[in-house]
Amino acid sequence: MPQALSTDILIVGGGIAGLWLNARLRRQGFATLLVENASLGGGQSVKSQGIIHGGAKYALHGALTGASEAIADMPRRWREALAGSGELDLSGVRLLSEAHYLWSPGSLAGNLTSFFASKAVRGRVDQVKGEQLPPALQHPRFKGKVYRLAELVLDVPSLIARLAELAGDGLLAAERIEPLREQGELAGLRVDGRDIRAQRIVLSAGRGNAELLAALGLEQPAQQLRPLHMVLVKGPSLKPLYAHCLGGGPKPRVTVTSHPAADGQWVWYLGGDLAEADGVARDEAAQIRAAQQELGNLLPWLDLGSAQWATLRVERAEPAQSGLVRPDNAFLAEQQRLLVGWPTKLALAPDFADRVLATLARDGIRPAEHPPLPALPRPAIAHPAWEDLF
Repeated sequence: MPQALSTDILIVGGGIAGLWLNARLRRQGFATLLVENASLGGGQSVKSQGIIHGGAKYALHGALTGASEAIADMPRRWREALAGSGELDLSGVRLLSEAHYLWSPGSLAGNLTSFFASKAVRGRVDQVKGEQLPPALQHPRFKGKVYRLAELVLDVPSLIARLAELAGDGLLAAERIEPLREQGELAGLRVDGRDIRAQRIVLSAGRGNAELLAALGLEQPAQQLRPLHMVLVKGPSLKPLYAHCLGGGPKPRVTVTSHPAADGQWVWYLGGDLAEADGVARDEAAQIRAAQQELGNLLPWLDLGSAQWATLRVERAEPAQSGLVRPDNAFLAEQQRLLVGWPTKLALAPDFADRVLATLARDGIRPAEHPPLPALPRPAIAHPAWEDLF
């Protein structure tokens, strides 16, 4: 039998939310152990577009909603962490773009001008022209308006690698996770036959939370999955672009981020409305055709003759909401020693950690003495999709 372990906080799920929480707890002196049954960041995290939203895209139809207010402070907090002066030291994480852009094709440009002059977004956006335009839009045939948002775009693989570094010796690769009960109460988890006791157990495993809850004999909190069908295009003619292209509806028509492939070419990763309901219903070939048509309409000067195309299906896991709507904040539920949560969005990982820390403070949970951890098998770090698909 492997040796039993004890820790203050046992975290299950090594996506960015779990890794961020783990690093915050360690910085506050807690003993932690994070368990991952696949690869670090391999669920939703590595499939994220890496945009640290400040909520402007949620305000496209007038007043700021709960979503945009809750998320408004996130870019500042991430920026400070990236500078090494925030709640975590993320200096060294690659920043792909200092800003994300909103671009409206010529036909819609008028609607935007009045919207961006409104109080709702003043101070969050500036119009850009000429040489200030993103490289991919600097073309004589480009007609439309472009606004710069104070939102960062991160290289997610380098973020996962840095957060894994901050975890020190506290990562454990696992296959089988079962409840460890004492006097009928959850006291920890049995991981591959090894008993691990903890003051609190946090489930932050994205879509894996549902399976973990079932293994613990729990039905709540319920989970919802919102699927996406993303498109990837790689080609020598692509230049970096980080932008939401606006359509007539409340969601961006297409959201483009650009990622450096190992061979030096750029990969465009396409989300937004293209990847939502209609995109989910299409098969891979039809989804690629839809993306080709969309880029042909929006950026007709792009030469995509030698480009390679692929699609990627992603399931966003969230706490269940009526009508499958998007939750506004990170979510945390409690049941005795068990805390279960979803950050609901990459940018909200710090908000998720705040909620856990507030719960620990309220319950008087403080760092305790534990024997040092033995050498443990570490989970691997996930590969970016574009390295596997092309």
